[in-house]
Amino acid sequence: MLLALDVGNTNIVLGLFSGKQLRHHWRISTRREGTSDEYNILIEALFSLEHVRRQEIGAAVISSVVPPLQATLKEMIEGNFGVIPLLIEPGIKTGMPILYENPKEVGADRIVNAVAAIEQYGKPTIVVDFGTATTFDVISERGEYLGGAIAPGISISAEALFQRAAKLPRIDIARPKEAIGKSTVTSMQSGLYYGYLSLVEGMLTRIKAEMSVDPIVVATGGLAHLIVGSSPLIDHIDPLLTLEGLRILYERNQS
Repeated sequence: MLLALDVGNTNIVLGLFSGKQLRHHWRISTRREGTSDEYNILIEALFSLEHVRRQEIGAAVISSVVPPLQATLKEMIEGNFGVIPLLIEPGIKTGMPILYENPKEVGADRIVNAVAAIEQYGKPTIVVDFGTATTFDVISERGEYLGGAIAPGISISAEALFQRAAKLPRIDIARPKEAIGKSTVTSMQSGLYYGYLSLVEGMLTRIKAEMSVDPIVVATGGLAHLIVGSSPLIDHIDPLLTLEGLRILYERNQS
């Protein structure tokens, strides 16, 4: 089986593929200070819950936006599973021209999402990823990565309100019934939820206006269902898009 790891600033998403089928997936907290031994223990525990033996892992692929953890997880996989993981970094085969001014600046997760969106949904495409940052990735009708936009993630904004405004509490991100909040908590929830929904829809409208062909819009990330689940501008919600992209890129780099 193929072990795929999507390492983000807040969470690490792991997936196990048997061929093209995603057999299991998990989401764990990112711990930058975690050692290879600690991550090995955690992954072994997850495998044990699903009765997966380490001997079943025949390959691995890692996409990381946390450079220190990439080295840690690479060491863990090589030492404990006996395979050399494919790292998503400049130089690998993507099958997608990257038209960024400096292609090396594009985050690994953004490349993986774009590749998966083309394969799964067609082109042109816009991918909106609700992670630590909210990112917009734009693919042309010719399958070229055009660029996109990066905004602070909704969780970062919620935490910033709590940290920087003395009288504002830490709150759960939820969709309020009305835009006009009747308490501090519902007012914050309204600003966060409807504010981010408006940000996403406004950005999509602007990006679409700069494209010659109407694109397919795919949302991914842990909060995609909550934030844009009812938006008419979103065509598909795929929380596991990045894992699929990791599988596709692994397969493309085996020849």
